[in-house]
Amino acid sequence: MAVTREKPTAVSIRNVSKSYWRGSQVVPVLENLSFDIGQGEFLALMGPSGSGKSTLLNLIAGIDSADAGAIIVDGVDIAHLGEAQLAAWRATHVGFIFQFYNLIPVLTAFENVELPLLLTPLSRRERREHVEAVLDLVGLTDRMEHYPAQLSGGQQQRVAIARAIVGDPTILVADEPTGDLDRISAGEILGLMARLNGEFGKTIVMVTHDPRAAEKAHIIRHLEKGVLYDVPP
Repeated sequence: MAVTREKPTAVSIRNVSKSYWRGSQVVPVLENLSFDIGQGEFLALMGPSGSGKSTLLNLIAGIDSADAGAIIVDGVDIAHLGEAQLAAWRATHVGFIFQFYNLIPVLTAFENVELPLLLTPLSRRERREHVEAVLDLVGLTDRMEHYPAQLSGGQQQRVAIARAIVGDPTILVADEPTGDLDRISAGEILGLMARLNGEFGKTIVMVTHDPRAAEKAHIIRHLEKGVLYDVPP
């Protein structure tokens, strides 16, 4: 008799709450959330603007801190890390993919991708090998000496993805990664993300408003008024 094994947990969210101050008023954004993300899972977070999607993504990535609860990533409760520890943890464990790419305009594609590796003990030759490998993976070997302004939106996002994965992070977090792209470019980026997940086993958490983007994910969760709902397949 075959035994079905659950995936190991990459991210464990337990009783997490988050509020912000608006003037003298406290505005709750997330309320007592608890859920897990398995290793190698591709999760899409959907919901209306202001529902807390990006806040939840930032908590998972260690960019923001929760008011209460635990956020355990790869066995580490990041809610209890100091600022210096958290910065070091992010550099090792999290790859960021943003809607507007966040590339540095005065650096080439190669230099943008290499940037996270400058904080590692890798030699210059090793950094070059890593950068060339990921640029080849995203199909931009022939564009590595180009500057962002010389690249299309889709190409810039592929550079951003290469930068996100060059350090082999535990988790990729993507905030509206196709929001600034035309339909064809968006499809190419989503195909690349699906390949990173399926072929390379990357755990991906993606915030999106686009149902077509969400369809690439294994699991879709809908966040509204601080409460998380599973979307039936």
